[in-house]
Amino acid sequence: MSRKTDYHLLKSKNSFIHNLCYLYYVSIKNRLGEKLGLEISTANTDKGLLIYHYNNVINSEAIIGKNCHLHGNNCIGNNGATNDCPVIGDDVMLGVGAKVIGNVTIANRVKIAAGAVVIHSFLEEGIVIGGIPARKIK
Repeated sequence: MSRKTDYHLLKSKNSFIHNLCYLYYVSIKNRLGEKLGLEISTANTDKGLLIYHYNNVINSEAIIGKNCHLHGNNCIGNNGATNDCPVIGDDVMLGVGAKVIGNVTIANRVKIAAGAVVIHSFLEEGIVIGGIPARKIK
């Protein structure tokens, strides 16, 4: 539903029909998101996003790479002081309750441990990070 919403949003500037379709799909997306506990915009999300459990929030300005795995209760967004959002690479896994906050970059194939709070960039591929604040574990 989110991809259809994004498509019609892009086309709505030039067409009344696309504008109506956008309003229709966004209302369905919002109701479904409320029911499932999801607040996600797919405009900057690449294919293969896999959500295992509910209650995830992804800021509409965050950039998510291919095959990202969210295990539930995750937050990917700004830090409240600025509007800068994370850039997450391909094949990244976020454990239950992991948060990625602020202007950070996460490399490809990084695993973020459950409960971790990531506030700094990790540019080394294939590592495991965890803790509060997150640091390299393996």
